[in-house]
Amino acid sequence: MNLIDALGLFAGTCITLSVIPQIIKVWKTKKVKEISLKTFSILTFGIALWIVYGILKEDFPIIITNSISLFLNLIMVYFIIYYEKE
Repeated sequence: MNLIDALGLFAGTCITLSVIPQIIKVWKTKKVKEISLKTFSILTFGIALWIVYGILKEDFPIIITNSISLFLNLIMVYFIIYYEKE
């Protein structure tokens, strides 16, 4: 692994991990009133596009980190939709 790939993985990891505290908070409190579904939906769509971009460029740091990020953001979107009903 070269320095550029390592930097890409580190940056992607930071971005990926950033949503975890929000997921934990929503999971514990079951409150999503202050969280925008529109924002998380656009973010999730953008992450999916980053995965496509990474695949087209064969850039594994982009593919790996954004795939994990997509999964985590989909959890958040699910929580927003599910807990909004309550």
